[in-house]
Amino acid sequence: MTNVLPESLQPYESLIVGAATALVIFVVGWIASKWTFRLCLRMARKSQMDEALARFLSSMAQYAVLAVAVIASLGRVGVQTTSLVALLGAAGLAVGLALQGNLGHFASGVMLLLFRPFTLEDRVTVGGKTGVVKDIGLFATTMTTPGNDKVIMPNGSITSTSIVNHTALGTQRAGIAVGVAYGTDLEKAMSVLKDACATVPGVLEEPAPSVFLTGFGASSIDFEVRPWSAVGDFAPMQHDVRVAVYDALEKAGIEIPFSQIVVHKAD
Repeated sequence: MTNVLPESLQPYESLIVGAATALVIFVVGWIASKWTFRLCLRMARKSQMDEALARFLSSMAQYAVLAVAVIASLGRVGVQTTSLVALLGAAGLAVGLALQGNLGHFASGVMLLLFRPFTLEDRVTVGGKTGVVKDIGLFATTMTTPGNDKVIMPNGSITSTSIVNHTALGTQRAGIAVGVAYGTDLEKAMSVLKDACATVPGVLEEPAPSVFLTGFGASSIDFEVRPWSAVGDFAPMQHDVRVAVYDALEKAGIEIPFSQIVVHKAD
């Protein structure tokens, strides 16, 4: 085949061809990585995978294809890829040791995305903080508290402690303390408290609300009213139950005592 390169460039023919081939491989690899991301994301969504996890796995597949393309391109221009891979591995180890805390948070983020102890919009208690999950990142998770505070927690601190998911089971039970005066008919008081719960729209019929005698205080007989509600109705339900209990006790003539201090005057 006739050489089409100018005579002055013919000594560099192999280098030019290698560079052109490397460029083509890189461009094809770049395009293929984009296609890989979209394909993996589409397949993950069809399998109804969590959106955050779907994007993470799709990104990992994209970067894997791109890394192969870069290594293949460097090989075409004469770079010893075996040595390069070893060098990158050593550099990765050094960076990993320097950033082991952040890598721990990264690993915890992967665990949260894979095992899904909670998902977006779940209400959870973690590390003494209660809030609604707004974002699950690779290094940190963001929650919004009932007071509208934004809480950003490192993923490592989440996976190293207990996680309470208030939303996962769909229903919640409240424990509302109520005290009545000594001398009150216990059966009557318990019946009034149960009937009061039944009048609140947010209280579930099943499981049915219950009332338990929990103790004898200094000035009151203590009960705990335990109504159930859907997760979304939990906060307003507790308010409505307290109002209904107060009105029902007052209507039934049952006294709600208050703490008293008796002072004896010495002669």
